[in-house]
Amino acid sequence: MAEAADFQGTSPSPARRGLRRAQALLAGAPLLAGLFQLPAAGPAHAQGQGTGEAASGAGPVAVAVDSLTPSVPTDGDTVTVSGTVTNNGKRAVTDAHVALRLGPEVATRSAIDTVAKNTDSLQGTIAPEVGDKYTEKFSKLTPGVSEHFNISVPVDELNLGRDGVYEFAVSLSGQTSAQPWEQILGIQRTFLPWKPDAADTKTKTTFLWPLVSTTHMAAETGPNEEQTPVFLDDGLAKEISPGGRLNQMVALGKSLDVTWVIDPDLLASVDAMTGKYRVRSGEETTPGTHQAVAKQWLADLQGAVSGKEVVALPFADPDLASLAHNGTGITGSLSQLKDATDVVANTVEPILHVQPSTDFAWPVDGAVDRSIVKVATSAGADKVIARSDSLQEADGLPYTPSAARPIGGGTTAVVADARMSTAFEGELNTASASTLAVQRFLAQSLELGLQSGKQRSIVVAPQRMPSGSQARAMAEALGALQGGTWSQSQELSAAAVAKPDPRATTKVPAASSYPSSLRKKELRRSAFVQITQTQDKLGNFKVVLSDESRVVTPFGRALNRGMSASWRGRAAEAESFRDGVESYLDGLAGRVRLIDKSETKLSGRSATIPVTVQNNLVQDVGPLVLRLSSTNPTRLEIGGSAYQEQPVSVSGGHSQSVKFTTSANANGRATVIAQLYTPDGRKYGEPVSFDVKVTEITATVMLVIGGGVLLLVLAGFRMYTQRKRAAAREADEAAPDDEDRAAPTEEDQAGTSETDDAERAGTDPGDPAGPGGPLPEESGRRPRTGAPEQPSDPTPDTATENADPSGTGERVDR
Repeated sequence: MAEAADFQGTSPSPARRGLRRAQALLAGAPLLAGLFQLPAAGPAHAQGQGTGEAASGAGPVAVAVDSLTPSVPTDGDTVTVSGTVTNNGKRAVTDAHVALRLGPEVATRSAIDTVAKNTDSLQGTIAPEVGDKYTEKFSKLTPGVSEHFNISVPVDELNLGRDGVYEFAVSLSGQTSAQPWEQILGIQRTFLPWKPDAADTKTKTTFLWPLVSTTHMAAETGPNEEQTPVFLDDGLAKEISPGGRLNQMVALGKSLDVTWVIDPDLLASVDAMTGKYRVRSGEETTPGTHQAVAKQWLADLQGAVSGKEVVALPFADPDLASLAHNGTGITGSLSQLKDATDVVANTVEPILHVQPSTDFAWPVDGAVDRSIVKVATSAGADKVIARSDSLQEADGLPYTPSAARPIGGGTTAVVADARMSTAFEGELNTASASTLAVQRFLAQSLELGLQSGKQRSIVVAPQRMPSGSQARAMAEALGALQGGTWSQSQELSAAAVAKPDPRATTKVPAASSYPSSLRKKELRRSAFVQITQTQDKLGNFKVVLSDESRVVTPFGRALNRGMSASWRGRAAEAESFRDGVESYLDGLAGRVRLIDKSETKLSGRSATIPVTVQNNLVQDVGPLVLRLSSTNPTRLEIGGSAYQEQPVSVSGGHSQSVKFTTSANANGRATVIAQLYTPDGRKYGEPVSFDVKVTEITATVMLVIGGGVLLLVLAGFRMYTQRKRAAAREADEAAPDDEDRAAPTEEDQAGTSETDDAERAGTDPGDPAGPGGPLPEESGRRPRTGAPEQPSDPTPDTATENADPSGTGERVDR
């Protein structure tokens, strides 16, 4: 953003300091003259180039300022500087001494950036030493050896002028055998903010304190009632253990006035660790052992956020920019963001016992464009945390405006200051790097406050996952700022509703302005395609479950994790995670399946074919619809048509057979396909096909059937004639035996003779029982009245055979 070099608002100095500062200016005149007489700088630079030192202008001796206290001095303080000097050259340095150097006031924020980029360069102007009293001498610096120094100087001896930021340096001067004269061989520049009196108008500063981690939980859970969670690794336990990154974030943030920005996935993961859990180790899982650590971390966090503002990100911190650029064209992708937002209420408050704000969206690095803003607000957020290097001010604005900017559609962009937000990035593993970052942050904050007499609301949004060293530097800087004289703390929600600056930009850049360095690390379109496919499979699976929450909850959260911004720059790991989620879901769904069948043979024109559904889940499934279809219904019909459907439900850990009636119309082989369907008509699982061989409908079989029918007809006719003759005999025997009776016919005589012969033989010619058959009373015959008992035709001793088609054939279940 444009800066005005001389546009500075200052507060009046107290009368008691007026005379002292006037004297300081007079006393400093010789020092100012000395700025233009730096013959030592030239030779030192020349030596550095001649001995192969860094082309940046750094000397052969490295100076490291490990500590500068106090970071923001005031009247009466003593500034103490400690650190090390290391001879990186090839020759020993003799007659060396470390000195403090106070440079001129750094007038603008951009000038602070320039000094910070050349912190160890011997090129350019170098300020004079504060004085001979405030030095530390070394008779010799051996190559490769470091020496410690510690120098203290009263603030009054620094002769500081008006309120502002001053360049403050520590240098090492000495001589070598190649250049036997005194010269500056190494330097370290930093900043000294000077604002001893409270500002009339303090800058309201909001500092975001992020608790975000990478994905640690898998979609997999145990089959027990508690659904024991499974972790991808034990990395989260290390982060929350004493000395771990997240443990330090909680411990440091507890005493600071900050707005906590928390990923609910982190809370859910640590909460899952408080009970039984397992950790994946190769193909196996082992019991987790950090329950006590998890409980203690949550307890510490609950105390730290008590009474503080908590902003909850959508679950698993989805990558809004990736979704906006690569996912909106995939149906269902935006619904994932909505789900990740809706689950926040049931995650944060039950664990932390505070009501979080869900009104804020935070794209990676605060980089925004129109598509990102549209996606960010689609799930209900109406405030987007941007950064000033993305939403840049127009040229000519000589100060940093307040954070809040209305950008249309009821949406507010809360623009974080880029310089202060990025002050703690990079490697801060050394005390020197941390000290430089702290002093630079404080310098930028004070310079910002001096730009205008108007009160402004400034937001600082650091990196999402600061390291432990970065977190310590942040805490040190923020502690100094909150104990300073020009800034006061403010919550993010207050900054978002502060009165906007009418001169501040409200124009959101186009998608083409999105930084290419960030775009290269985005989730690809294929990632969102896979997530949507897995979501469809989950929707198909859950409808058949008796308790869908056992699957929907862990897999829903796993899909949210698949969109996490923490996968940026880790494309292979992200793909592996998504593959694992989909594969595990396929495995669960595959536990409800059709049992394969081998070829089935019909033993008749019709048969009952069983199809078995197996459920290897721990819970019941159903109702499902099982359809059995014939690929050749002219040869083989199922249920009287080409296919038949039947509902099926199966208890957990059991199998269920469903029987279908089939009828064959011709010989040959017919393929049958069994397929499960969900109640809404979508296919479930893989189909099972098998052949049905019809071989029993032949000419021989038809001849046998026809012969059987003929025998039944003949047997019935014979029985009919026998009964007719028996009835005639009974009628003759009942008639009067007189002489006028008509003479018998030849047919009657023949019949009578046959009957008499049979009676003499003791058998009935029509009795199938043959000799020794049943007695008349046993067979149901009635003797004639007044006549000797005579055997009659017996009743058949077997039932009449059924003339219907033969019953069902042999049922085969393989």
